[in-house]
Amino acid sequence: MRTYISAALSAVALVLLAVLVPLSALSAWVDLEIDNTDRYVAAVEPLASDPGVQATMSTLITDEATKQIDPGLLQDTSRDFLHEAVQSFTTTDAFRSAWVAANRTAHEAVTAALNSESGEAVGMDLAPVMQQAKQNLVDSGVSFADGIPVRRTDITLLSADRADQLRQTFRVLRAGSIWPAVGTLVFAVAAVLVAAARGGPGRRGAALAALAATAVVGLGFAIGALVLRGAIAVARNRVLAGVPGSDRDGAAAVYDALTSSLRTAVWVVLAAGLAVALCAVFARMWAGRGSTRPEPAAPGRGSGPLTPLTAKGPVPGYSSGHDR
Repeated sequence: MRTYISAALSAVALVLLAVLVPLSALSAWVDLEIDNTDRYVAAVEPLASDPGVQATMSTLITDEATKQIDPGLLQDTSRDFLHEAVQSFTTTDAFRSAWVAANRTAHEAVTAALNSESGEAVGMDLAPVMQQAKQNLVDSGVSFADGIPVRRTDITLLSADRADQLRQTFRVLRAGSIWPAVGTLVFAVAAVLVAAARGGPGRRGAALAALAATAVVGLGFAIGALVLRGAIAVARNRVLAGVPGSDRDGAAAVYDALTSSLRTAVWVVLAAGLAVALCAVFARMWAGRGSTRPEPAAPGRGSGPLTPLTAKGPVPGYSSGHDR
């Protein structure tokens, strides 16, 4: 009966940890990184040096410029020149500064959309980047650069319907902050202590039960990490599904940059959980070997040879003092 109860409790612990671990990580991530403008900007700032992002920005700025500029100022052969000039600009410090400014504004728009009751699609305005690109072209002596108008040009980061779907989840996770993580650790410690208390009388029984519970807890953390990894992948597909194809590469780069810390947490928790589980299993196996050794017989018991003092009757080869 005790075996069935222990198996049921282990299954419950695994299920709870598979839910609590990803919930804890997501809640802390939303509160500490996504809801914080400085940390948000710090996460996406390195993308300014990403070749894929630079190529995407170059194409978008060139396409937008050719739409807005007077066709008489831009000859067919000049479009390639403009694209090369803009692409060269994306490697400068001015582009990185404009990228940071654009993302800071975008973060404010994202948080405002998630905090409101309903809203429109959220995008990143490329106007600061285009202004810097235009100035760079003017300084480089490009004759038609003065004729390029700078207008609001958005890259969609979050569609309106997806923002509505994420709003309630965002609020719940932000309210939780780091407390789900604290609760998860308390639950893990409590599970080990309860198992030790139910391990039966004696230190050996308590130790073996505690090691078994520790293995279950470690496995639960590992399973929770895998669940979190799957949730990140599913959320990525759902978020990008509502983004127009022309903006998808930029939105994907931003999403991957923002979830980089989460993906790192996945591998750290997975490795730590498996390490704890394996160490606990091997420790339990080693400790359990001692319980299978036969205990030495108590003095005066067993089938050992009889001494002259305990033997009944004459013993060959033994003489008493009376025979002398």
